Amino acid sequence: MKRRDLLKASSRGLAALSIIPSSVLGSGRTAPLSRITVGMIGVGNQGRHHTKHLLGMPDVQVVAVCDPVKAHRTAAKQLVEKSYATSGPRRKFKGCRAHNDFRELLGRDDIDAVFIASPEHWHALHTIHAAKAGKDIYCEKAMSRTIAEGQAMVKTVRRYARVFQTGTQQRSSANFRRACELVRNGYIGKLHTIKVGDPKGYPGPKITPAPVPEGTDYDMWLGPACWGPYCPERLINLKGWMLCYDYTVGFQSGWGQHDIDIAQWGNRTDHTGPIQVAGSATFPKAGLNDTAMTWHSEYLYANGVRMIFTSDNENPHGIRFEGSDGWIFVNRRAFRAGPTSLLKAPLSASDERLYNSTSHHRNFFDCVKSRRDPICPVEVGHRSNVICSMSNIATRLGRKLQWNPKTERFVDDAEANRMLSCAMRQPWSL
Repeated sequence: MKRRDLLKASSRGLAALSIIPSSVLGSGRTAPLSRITVGMIGVGNQGRHHTKHLLGMPDVQVVAVCDPVKAHRTAAKQLVEKSYATSGPRRKFKGCRAHNDFRELLGRDDIDAVFIASPEHWHALHTIHAAKAGKDIYCEKAMSRTIAEGQAMVKTVRRYARVFQTGTQQRSSANFRRACELVRNGYIGKLHTIKVGDPKGYPGPKITPAPVPEGTDYDMWLGPACWGPYCPERLINLKGWMLCYDYTVGFQSGWGQHDIDIAQWGNRTDHTGPIQVAGSATFPKAGLNDTAMTWHSEYLYANGVRMIFTSDNENPHGIRFEGSDGWIFVNRRAFRAGPTSLLKAPLSASDERLYNSTSHHRNFFDCVKSRRDPICPVEVGHRSNVICSMSNIATRLGRKLQWNPKTERFVDDAEANRMLSCAMRQPWSL
């Protein structure tokens, strides 16, 4: 675009924005031009959870929702409109549009940012299309289904200079930050072992094909995933897709990325990863779910730290850092240490302080305004998800693998490297 054409287009856009009344774009408490407009992509359970949080932010306006299941998008639209109607001077607010196709939402020039809470097999394509459309992005974990998808996400987000927040919200919790600060500043001595435990999987329901209900765009829901007969359970997160290998690697990443992310933070390895992995796992023998029910994976880092990542039948759910002089265990409900004096040990003035965020959503929107990186930017989210995928690949192959964290490929192992990506159903591609 020539400079004069860009200036003309910009002036037309500003003129259009200047005549939109605040009663259309929000509660009237914040000027429309200072409000961040948001589209929600995927409004099942987690998507509605995010939507509820955003509705109370005076400088944020949800203007669109998108889901291939009509019941989901209708419920989300009603939630948004009811909330805004009762929180402002209007009583019949109708300012939220519902879309079936995410490309329609991304094509709107009145949307600044998107929240992606779709199934994991969609995360890469939703992110890449959003970045190319000029939207900032908050993306749920697991960040991607495969390592190759994550690499494409990193490349595209940076190429188009978008703000990206990974939905590993534990980084915005004080206990997790404090645990990592104590570890990184040597309060447990030299770190040598990290133990991570996460919820184990379980067998799924029998696949019983059924007619696709009216209002469900099943082809769009499947998107890049391979075709499989419709059954209601497939579209439900904890019963179906979250433990089905067509869409995810199961709880190794769906839960694992949360706690591996904290392990990486405490280990100072946010921008790298292990150099070796070996593991074993048990898998369901029948039914819809076919990801690991239990697993045990061990990693070695170049700095000598060993990490043991298991299902919670072996290690308790959370992260345990072990050093030469003590240990720290942290999860969402507990913060324990030995010696116990570590619990109240004050940091010294010279100690390293970590990025301080008290709200993952707020941090994202503050960064949308400032254009700085949020607490868990795209590269950091990708690196933690890579480790989860390494566990999946090692447990399926059942052998020790060497990993090059610079090239993000397995060393001299063609079979393992073929598992870094998976084919996408036409017409979808990265």
